[in-house]
Amino acid sequence: MISPILTVPEAGASPGAPLVDALEGGAVLVFPSLDFPLDAFEQRFVERPFADGKAKNVNIRGEAATLKGAAGTEEEQARLRDLLIRYRAFARDLIERHLPAYAGKVSFAGTSYRPFDVDQRKLSWRRDDTRLHVDAFPSNPIGEKRILRIFRNINPNGQSRLWRVGEDFGSMAEKFLPRLPGYSPLSARLLSALRITKARRSEYDHLMLHLHDALKQDMTYQGSAPQADVEFAPGQTWVTFSDLVMHGAMGGRYMLEQTAYLAVADQVDPERSPQRILARKLGRPLQ
Repeated sequence: MISPILTVPEAGASPGAPLVDALEGGAVLVFPSLDFPLDAFEQRFVERPFADGKAKNVNIRGEAATLKGAAGTEEEQARLRDLLIRYRAFARDLIERHLPAYAGKVSFAGTSYRPFDVDQRKLSWRRDDTRLHVDAFPSNPIGEKRILRIFRNINPNGQSRLWRVGEDFGSMAEKFLPRLPGYSPLSARLLSALRITKARRSEYDHLMLHLHDALKQDMTYQGSAPQADVEFAPGQTWVTFSDLVMHGAMGGRYMLEQTAYLAVADQVDPERSPQRILARKLGRPLQ
């Protein structure tokens, strides 16, 4: 089964429980009409990229909301930072209104401004996000947390953000788990001691990193696996668990993105998490 795309027709029209159920089941929720206008000054951020080009996006992190990767005058960078802070508040409000089961339970990580066209980046296969993948962070193990992401297309010229989505996580895992190398707790402790990772890499983190890489390397799978193209029009906001939904970003420029973490224990149904799905596929608890 391919990950479903569920459109929420009007702000406040759908109760929270069905949306959470769909989200935890592997859906992408699309909100076509949530309001997030850019003021006259902010319009310049969708007229040309205000990025230094050293990374694929501009972002803020943490309570200090330090801006990284931006270009422009001091005033322009300050206003871009303010825009990202405002988008973080928008994402928090979306969760509280439409996913109330998660209200007060998510922690917010990076907030990013993504002005570049996906197709114009020249990246290694591992960093090529046009290939179907699930999200995993090499230096930042997440253990018993989920990756919830809130995206918004802010393109001013009618250009859609193009994605493709793949088959359900469990079906994919059955194909790829037998190929993955075994987990070494000793290696995980060493990586943490050397500060190569920010915390000890769990077996779940190990499996997800290798799934991420195995998926991107397997061009036969990329071409023949069950998948569907999706377009997100300007003004649309979409939300998904990017550690569960296989996705590839195929095109489009000017997007805002918020990453948030939710503990597996704080899901309505923790058994639908990739952590528990992988444990069931292996027939044992993960280390």
